[in-house]
Amino acid sequence: MKNKLLTLIFSFLLLSSLMLNAQKNNPLPHLQKKGTATQLIVHGEPFLVLGGELGNSSSSNTKYMNSLWPTLEKMNLNTVLAPVYWELIEPVEGQFNFMLVDDLLASARERNIKLILLWFGSWKNSMSCYAPTWVKKDTLRFPRARDVNNNPVEILSPFLNANLQADKKAFIELMGYLKKVDSEQNTVIMIQVENEIGMLPCARDYHIAATSAYLSDVPLEFITYLKKNKKELKPEFLEIWKENGPKVKGNWPELFGDNVWMSEIFMAWFFGKYVEEIANAGKEVYPLPMYVNAALNRPNKLPGEYPSAGPLPHLMDVWKVAAPSIDILSPDIYFPEFEKYCKLYNRGGNPLFIPEAKFEPACSAKAYYAFGNHDAMGFSPFSIESTSNPETEPIAISYRLLNQLAPLILEKQGANQMHGVLLSKEIQRDTFELGGYTIVASHDYTLGWNSEAKEDVWPEAGGIIICTGNGEYMVAGNGIVLSFPSSAGGKTATGIDYIDEGSYVDGKWTPLRRLNGDQSHQGRHLRIPMDSQEIQQLKLYRYN
Repeated sequence: MKNKLLTLIFSFLLLSSLMLNAQKNNPLPHLQKKGTATQLIVHGEPFLVLGGELGNSSSSNTKYMNSLWPTLEKMNLNTVLAPVYWELIEPVEGQFNFMLVDDLLASARERNIKLILLWFGSWKNSMSCYAPTWVKKDTLRFPRARDVNNNPVEILSPFLNANLQADKKAFIELMGYLKKVDSEQNTVIMIQVENEIGMLPCARDYHIAATSAYLSDVPLEFITYLKKNKKELKPEFLEIWKENGPKVKGNWPELFGDNVWMSEIFMAWFFGKYVEEIANAGKEVYPLPMYVNAALNRPNKLPGEYPSAGPLPHLMDVWKVAAPSIDILSPDIYFPEFEKYCKLYNRGGNPLFIPEAKFEPACSAKAYYAFGNHDAMGFSPFSIESTSNPETEPIAISYRLLNQLAPLILEKQGANQMHGVLLSKEIQRDTFELGGYTIVASHDYTLGWNSEAKEDVWPEAGGIIICTGNGEYMVAGNGIVLSFPSSAGGKTATGIDYIDEGSYVDGKWTPLRRLNGDQSHQGRHLRIPMDSQEIQQLKLYRYN
């Protein structure tokens, strides 16, 4: 008996050791700091998300979705962002169906494509349109938010526990299922919790439970954070707080003032707390990286005229303390001023991940800029499947080049050895220091060789410049011209040693042709024309 017991104990210890080793050899996708950057680690290696987000309804039917995979493959992406729908996963309360998830996993694995799943639960673009019928129709059990006139709106109120618990239960089931069927293969690498949260058509919810919370003391947790991190608060948020004090005691209107901006802060806290409980519960089951995305506030519009209280730039501090289980606050960028929003979200330790961008020709330039200038973790145009010419889409060509450059980009992230440029008629040049040299990046149309340069609007051009040594660079992009001014005083000039156009073959740089003469304007510059996308290797030198 004693020998059998010892044998069982030994077998248990051996099995535990094998399981621990397996987990170490195949860790779950997770985030990891590298210098000033944060990287997504997949299968133990850093991973650059070259993604595309599906249209809202594309993954709701297997047959329809199967018709889209050939297009997605031709786009050269390595990750598909696909919705999963509460109403289809739990059509009857307590009865779960993961057939659509199974089909997504099988199709993605067949093509060696990763998935980021978007949880369309309580809210999608503010509204609760993806809640199951049994939730939608039972408004006594699952109350709606109320507008300023006490009229119900099709938005589940974040102040009612029944709404939270129903969503949380379904999300736990989803995460448990992913753990069961995907914890070894890691096809799913990240989760988006809800989608573009925000209150409409007013800044806050006027349900009786919301008003009760509004008139209650601001939670000590939030006040403690404000006091402790006052010097690090985002300036946009700090300005709102200072305008009324800044006070550290009282209810919400007493602390922040009774106005729409205060109402938005109040709602952001409770939206964040709702999301935190869902994300934290999901991570306890299966701890994948999780993010929330923001529908950006429109210029000159008040909260409620845009989706109020989402993870917006001026509310990042609120979301950070309210929802610590959320790893990334992400912008959905459809507006102009792409660089502005990249900068706003790439601060305070928040890594830049762009889950939605307007699907347009300029996507290619924007992707180069985001990866080069902000160590972006990923980039993803929306409705990526909505093209009849996937092979010739500019973003498909960019992704083909960025796939080749990905190991180098990931190696250089967080080390200040890359620069991204995004140029237009309004911003024609960008001057920067990199690799010991001053570099001026100009829009291709500044050369005046193209008749379209006379047009009022220029297509956006962009590129990534990666330093591989002193005066050595890999350059990719479209519509950019790099020139190299002399040093101060003009006594030392910079020349081009060589420019090679080429590609990476099996991870090794392979030159195709030496670019000189007309292609470098007799040694004056490196040029990638507006109608082209290329990778070029550049070597500079100095002379007197």
